[in-house]
Amino acid sequence: MARDFSRTDRIADVIQKELAQIIQQEMKDPRVGMLTIAEVKVSKDLAYAKIYVSVMLEEHATETVATLNKAAGFLRGLLAKRIQIRVMPSLSFVYDDTTIKANRLSKLIDDACAGDKRSDDSEKKSE
Repeated sequence: MARDFSRTDRIADVIQKELAQIIQQEMKDPRVGMLTIAEVKVSKDLAYAKIYVSVMLEEHATETVATLNKAAGFLRGLLAKRIQIRVMPSLSFVYDDTTIKANRLSKLIDDACAGDKRSDDSEKKSE
């Protein structure tokens, strides 16, 4: 059975793809470094879009998000030229630190597993 997607989900996907291209190709601001648009959530009435971005360098995250929020009107205008919808949502950028948290958690798990392996090896040697 095919999975049903709502109109807001389809519009969010299109906004994510087009916005990624616009930021990469047309934004010349040096404060916007390497970033990934992790997710786009669009309100039911299509008035607002919340864009979650992850940044390669964590220390530049707040500056990058602030720059994107200042350029939201410019980006919205470029999106309106590329996407044919009646109402172009107002854009709001938010820092997404999910990947950083996931990497830290993965490292903690790896360290715990390595510690367990070392303790198992030392127990086998003592027997």
